[in-house]
This record gives sequence, structure tokens and C-alpha cells, in this order.
Amino acid sequence: MKLGLATGRTLLERLIVWREQHISERYFILLLSLSIGVTMALLAAFLKFIIHHIERFLLLGIDEHSYLYLILPALGILLSLLFVRYVVRDDISHGVTKVLSAISQRKSRLKPHNTWSSLIASAITIGFGGSVGAESPIVLTGAAIGSNFGRLFRLEQRNLMLLIGCGVAGALGGIFKAPITGLVFVIEVLLLDLTMASVLPLLVSSVSAAAVAYILTGKEILFQFIPTDPYHIERIPLMILLGILCGLISLYFSKTMFRIEGAFKRVESRRRRYFISAAILSLLIFLFPPLYGEGYDAINTLLDGQYIELLEGSLFEGFAGSYWVVFAFFLLTLLFKVFASVATNSGGGCGGLFAPTLFAGGFTGFIFSYLVNYFSSLQVFISPKNYILLGMAGLMAGVMHAPLTGVFLIAELSGGYNLFLPLMLVSLTSFATIRIFMPHSIYSLRLAEQGKLLTHQKDTAVLTLMNVEHVLEQDFERVSPDMTLGEMVRVISVSHRNSFPVVDSQGMLVGIVELDNVRNIMFRPELYERYRVRRFMVTPEVKVYASTPMTKVMRLFDETKAWKMPVVDDEGRYLGFISKSAIFNSYREVLNATFIGD
Repeated sequence: MKLGLATGRTLLERLIVWREQHISERYFILLLSLSIGVTMALLAAFLKFIIHHIERFLLLGIDEHSYLYLILPALGILLSLLFVRYVVRDDISHGVTKVLSAISQRKSRLKPHNTWSSLIASAITIGFGGSVGAESPIVLTGAAIGSNFGRLFRLEQRNLMLLIGCGVAGALGGIFKAPITGLVFVIEVLLLDLTMASVLPLLVSSVSAAAVAYILTGKEILFQFIPTDPYHIERIPLMILLGILCGLISLYFSKTMFRIEGAFKRVESRRRRYFISAAILSLLIFLFPPLYGEGYDAINTLLDGQYIELLEGSLFEGFAGSYWVVFAFFLLTLLFKVFASVATNSGGGCGGLFAPTLFAGGFTGFIFSYLVNYFSSLQVFISPKNYILLGMAGLMAGVMHAPLTGVFLIAELSGGYNLFLPLMLVSLTSFATIRIFMPHSIYSLRLAEQGKLLTHQKDTAVLTLMNVEHVLEQDFERVSPDMTLGEMVRVISVSHRNSFPVVDSQGMLVGIVELDNVRNIMFRPELYERYRVRRFMVTPEVKVYASTPMTKVMRLFDETKAWKMPVVDDEGRYLGFISKSAIFNSYREVLNATFIGD
């Protein structure tokens, strides 16, 4: 067995050496991006195949009013919970956030099990009717495949980051058949600072994935859209109004999701958390059947104009002739979608936000057109299906803070390129609206609060990738508060620094002695035994904690005009000093090593 492993390593090393001798790094990255794209198309097709066949097997012979619809989603999140807990034994939730975290912490490394674990868990969750989507799991899978491809061939960190982007672009290109969306999502949501040369591998990955997806599954697109009502210039105010509404619904969606997730996390018992989640999910699906599964079938039903069909099997079915009952049904379905999605994931399921966001956007656009047509005359009737698509783009732009992703995703998913200008108008308005209230998307909110979010601003991004420990200087001579001036002078004589931390017997920083503080008395021997350090030490103007984000450290330097500051742990124990010069040196190293060059 050991011989086999050794031989395997030798073969890999030979392959790496051969590659370095015969294939340049640039072309090798392109080959890897092509391989990643093809792989992601195959995995995306496999995931959709498994979900579809699980659904068909479970729903075979079940009528629309069966109470099994209450049991199946709860059973699905239970099976997913058991799979993750006893097989994977790791947290695989929040796929896009995990990818952002890997990039922001300068690791660009994802565990090997991420290449398959989220696929299986999401297939179980969604196949049984969990109210989430398969896109975030496939994104995490793609990122993990890109990362592990790069680690296998021992590529440097900046190329690992690029291959993660290729995996994500390929994942979205493969599952949505939307190559441009894959590229734009990587730039907008993953916040990679890319050059033109590095865009080519992303395009190769996303285009190859989309091409293979078309070969495998044909030309069908996710949302069947036939344009029948062209947009009119005079309806631009309506589109702006829809964009504002989408921004406000995005705010509700994001804030509510964040708070409900926090409430579930405070439930310490996993068993209790599961039962609460399962009860919420089952009750919501019983009252609002469109919440079952991803929700794409419900969107296509709306696009077909058969919205009354969505009331079938619900408590509202008998009142389908009432305008306001129908309105209340769709509004409540929209508002409760976020509860169903959070209950699915918090109970142990695995899924993402793409499908719930598109679902909420479609319902927002339908409700908007439903109200406009009710309160308007027939002369200004607007097409609901146009506004359903516009609503989906608006929610994508608002929830994910990615207006271009929303525009290109809906255009590619529906083939509705003739709505390009309205899509841009609604997306930008929605994004501008939510930015007033939320500076970060639901994906990046947690990382932003921890000061670990990588951004497009290169200075801020480099500081985010640094931490205090990496620039800590510890070659300062310590002195105690009870030390005499004579002893202090002897310490000064062997030190090459001008600052001396005063530390007590417990290691706590109690003050600092600067050479200027003792310069006027250090040559007066008659004071050597009379003065002690506590008499002439000074309290530091500011202390830096080891856990302080580097962006905040730089703000402290700017505010205090200091050149160096003492660093302590959370309990106040002295660790060392941090200086501007050390930060600038580290800044240059991180800048050269991290960001993708030409």
C-alpha cells in the first residue's frame, strides 16, 4: 500500500515537472479552466437529474391534496441532517459565504469533501421538497473543484483564487446555461479584482460549461418566455417604481433571513431546532403549496398566465374568484418564502438563495402588475410576464447586491433580451434602494461584521488579508514598574529600540517608557536609586488588540498620528508593538502575492 502511494506521488511530481518544462503557466491555467468547465457541466446535469428523479419517485401516485406533502420536506431535511452529521461531519451550509470566506482569508482552499458533499445533501433536501435552490451547493462544489485542482498541481495562491472563480463561473454556466452570468457573478459577488488576462480563463470555464450543458440537456431554457408585449417609454416610471419595490422586498428578505437564522442558532439543541424547523416548513407548505421545492414550476405557471392553478390544494382554493383573496395568497406566499427557506437550511437541509430569490422576485413582479392592472384602465394594461421577469432581476440585484448578475441571468434564463433596457433599469433602481439601508449583501454581511470581507477597493482588500499577528514586532526590551532608573539605564544601553513596554508580574501592559521621557535624567547617577519606572512611565495613548482588523488599525494610526502602537491580547497582556513600517512592508508582500497579475 505504501509503495503504491509513493509511486502515485512520484508520478504526480513527474507530471508537474513535465508541465513546467513544456506548458507555460498561462496556457496551463486555460487547460485547467476548460477541464473545470466541462466537469461542472457534468456535475450540474447530474445534480438536476438526481433531484428530478427523487421528486418523480416520491410523488408517483400522490394526488395534489395528499398530506404526504407535509411529511416529505421534513423527512428530506432529516436525511440531509443525518448525512452531514454522520458522514460529512462538517458544516456545508451557506455555500457562497464559504467561498467568500476562503478568498477573504487568503487561503483560497476548500476541503476535498466540498467537491461532493453539498451535491448529495442538496439533492436530498430539494428532491424531498425543501424550499431552497441547488445553485449555491453547485457553486461551493465548483469552487472546491477549482481549489483542489490548483492544490493538486501546487499552484500559487493567486492562481488558486482564479481557479476558484473558474469553478464558480463554470457551476453557474452549467446549471443555468448562462455563461455571461457566470463571469459577472464572479466579479460582482466574489469581489475578485481581475485583469483582462485573468478574465479569459473565467470565460473559458463558463462558456465550456454552458456548451456541454446544451449538449447534454438540449436547448430548453429554465423559463419559457415568448415576448408578446414590448416595453413602452411611457412606462419607465412604472419600472422605476417596481425597482424601488424590489429594493424594499430585498431589504425585507435579507434582514428577515439574517434575523431568523440568528434565532435558530440560539436554539442549542439540534433535535429541538430540527422539530421547530420541520413544523414551520410543513405548515407553510400546507398553507401555500407553491413553497414546495425550488419554485421554478410556480414561476413558469405565472409566465403561462395560469396563476389560479397555484391556489389549487391550498385553503384559498375555494375563494379563487375573489380578487383580494388571490392578492392576499400571493402576497403571503411571497412574504413567507424566506421563512420556508431558512427553516429548510436551519433544520439540517442544504440549499441556496438563488431559487428563493428568483421565486420572490417573480411573485413581486406578478403582484405589482396585478395591482397596476386592477387600478388602471384597459388602455394601460401591462403584461404580467414582463414584470415577472423584471421582478426576478430586481430581487437578484437587491438581495445579492449584484445588478449586472440580475440583468444577465434573467436575460439568459428566459431569452428575453428585448427586455434588456427595462431589466437594467429595474435592477439598478433596486440596488440603489437597498444600498441606502444595507451596505452589504446577505452573503457578505457576516464577513463584513468580522472585518474579513475582501472588496474591490485594493487598499482595503489588502488590509483585509492582513492581520496584526503577521506584523507584530517583539524585539522590544521589557521593563517592570518597580525597576530603578539605574536598572533602566542598563536596559537602554543594550537595546536598539527607543520604546520600552512596562509589564507587571502578570504580563499586563501598564505603561510605556520612551527614551525622550528619561533623556534628561538618565545621566544623573544620584537619581538612579531614587527614581523608579512607575514614576516616569506614561500611559499609552491607544492599545491595539490582536483581534483588531487591520483596517481599524490603520484608522487608529491616522487618528493618533502615531508611528507605532503597543499590542495586547483580549485580557490586556502585552504581546509586542505594531508599526507603520512593518505594515507597509507586509502590504507590499500581500499585494504582490495575492492579486492576480497580467
